[in-house]
Amino acid sequence: MSGPGSATRTEVVPVLDLRGGVVVRARAGDRARYAPIVTPLSPGPAPADVARGLLSAWPARRLYVADLDAIMDGAPPDLGALRAIAASCPGVELWVDAGFATEDGVAAFLAAGLGRPVLGSESQADAVLVRRIGARAVLSLDSRDGVPMGAAELHEDASAWPPEVIVMTLSRVGSGAGPDLAGLGALKARSPRTAFYAAGGLRGPEDLPALEEAGAAGVLVASAIHDGRLRA
Repeated sequence: MSGPGSATRTEVVPVLDLRGGVVVRARAGDRARYAPIVTPLSPGPAPADVARGLLSAWPARRLYVADLDAIMDGAPPDLGALRAIAASCPGVELWVDAGFATEDGVAAFLAAGLGRPVLGSESQADAVLVRRIGARAVLSLDSRDGVPMGAAELHEDASAWPPEVIVMTLSRVGSGAGPDLAGLGALKARSPRTAFYAAGGLRGPEDLPALEEAGAAGVLVASAIHDGRLRA
């Protein structure tokens, strides 16, 4: 079940986007315009406070964290922010995208014990790392305006996919435009056994049954929770 009182089995995974050590608000995937978040769920943009606020609105068993400094600028993962989030949310698994592109980088993150690495296709030159890490990581198939990002092989060859895959539609992130049901359904038809997690565009609880029908195991959400459109 996705949460208390949920009418569908689609899991809701709250999202935190980190930039400069604080949580920022997504705006249609235009990362350069992300500003420190202002939300009724938290007294400020400190990662631990926002994480607690999200979980108070939607109790979840995992959180997705995007370290934008690492993804965009190649900075090392913000371990301080990740440790603060982990300490504030005991028992909650973190899925972390920090622009991982090397096996050493993934190994160092796994050694830190701060959750599971997310390997974004936009950060991959080929499918080698994704195949090598396998089920220890989550794959994010990233696209923008219908254009696949990163290694083409990752989008085209389902044999490279680990058991859990995020379908990240960046142009819909923070837009409230609705999830990409057609794209999700097409991927599910290609790999029925893969657990797909939609990301981008969720408007509210009205989208959850359609996501389940399209084959989504879960959905990554931030704006709809902060704005009060989605509550457990």
